[in-house]
Amino acid sequence: MKKALLALADGTVFEGRALGYEGETVGEVVFNTAMTGYQEILTDPSYKGQIITMTCPHIGNYGVTPEDVESGRSWAEGFVVMEASRLASNWRSRQTLQESLIEARVVGIEGIDTRALTRHLREHGSQQGFITHLNLDPDRAVQRARQAPTLIGRDLAAEVTCARPYDWTTGTGDWAPLANGKERGQSRPWRVVAYDFGIKHNILRRLVDVGCQVTVVQAATSAEEVAALKPDGIFLSNGPGDPEGLPYAVKAMEKLIGRYPIFGICLGHQILCLAFGLKTYKLKFGHHGANHPVMDLRTRKVEITSQNHNFAVQSPMPLHDIPNVLPVIDTRYGQLSLTHVSLNDYSIEGMACLDHPVFSVQYHPEAAPGPHDAAYLFDEFVRLMETHHA
Repeated sequence: MKKALLALADGTVFEGRALGYEGETVGEVVFNTAMTGYQEILTDPSYKGQIITMTCPHIGNYGVTPEDVESGRSWAEGFVVMEASRLASNWRSRQTLQESLIEARVVGIEGIDTRALTRHLREHGSQQGFITHLNLDPDRAVQRARQAPTLIGRDLAAEVTCARPYDWTTGTGDWAPLANGKERGQSRPWRVVAYDFGIKHNILRRLVDVGCQVTVVQAATSAEEVAALKPDGIFLSNGPGDPEGLPYAVKAMEKLIGRYPIFGICLGHQILCLAFGLKTYKLKFGHHGANHPVMDLRTRKVEITSQNHNFAVQSPMPLHDIPNVLPVIDTRYGQLSLTHVSLNDYSIEGMACLDHPVFSVQYHPEAAPGPHDAAYLFDEFVRLMETHHA
């Protein structure tokens, strides 16, 4: 098999075998600790700008199926695995991982020590990397990694958002979790405008499951344009890059907070917090995986969550103190309660406004991949709209 190189900006070089589309690519190298879900991960727009390392040593054995994509294409800049299966053992599979990567033009590398790479990223932080199948000069590869742009300040949402507004009507069907709006029964459909900063299909499916009539709009949609759609509620999606690179989205939220119930996930959570006056910062190596423990400080219940983010909301107090209290912050729009915290590093994972119908979480309650522990949050959004419009 053809050789390939992965070079990091700090000068570290790994030699392996070519995987996927033949070529070269750059991006920020991160690691994902999910045991399964590589197809959903590759097609998650939040990975725009990143090269994904899977910590699970064997990837690809169940192949690729059209029903499991999370967007219309693969967004990852590159893919790194220890061993990629060339055979797919799954009755639903339509392609092997290798065939899918070639079709999606994703440049990858296999056969490297992903445990060593993951430990290196944990100790030294995520950094820009370069994968090449074409020119195996290590010095050139390191130089290309050092020249690659970082994620800080970049508006990647503008690169992944939809081209025009559209309606979404499909739910999860037989794959729906047990707790969903259909079992409760709705007296009316809830008109929801969903901002697409890189929205995943399963978020849209879950909104439909709980009785929402969803219109998806572009990332740069103004508050006035949203108001013209006469929504019952507003949803802010996940997405890639630095939330501070989207000042237009923060400005729109500053006008919409207090007027409509609002629910944000991941990048949407960060944008809402910026609108309230909080700050964000870049994590050392991010949170990427389907097994991250999060505590709801209101109930002390722990959820296992799916996560994918490189930035987080700045805490107003020492992080290790957060699990012991329910912090409340005075903001320009009233009091904000910090409701959820990561049990891995105590970073902020959720908030709720005590004066307006607004709440958000840093993690992914829609899963895909991941557990369904947090699926109830979509029902909470519906209850928020019911209360606001009562």
